[in-house]
Amino acid sequence: MDAYCVKCKAKKQMKDAQKVTMKNGRAAMKGKCPDCGTGLYRIMSGGK
Repeated sequence: MDAYCVKCKAKKQMKDAQKVTMKNGRAAMKGKCPDCGTGLYRIMSGGK
């Protein structure tokens, strides 16, 4: 899963990605940047 790293200012492949559910019920992927270790978060498509 790709996500944008704001620290590296580039799209990166998430490390240790896991699917999570946000408070509003939408699905998201949460992981870390493989280069700098910053937390990455990507909201998945689809409704509630």
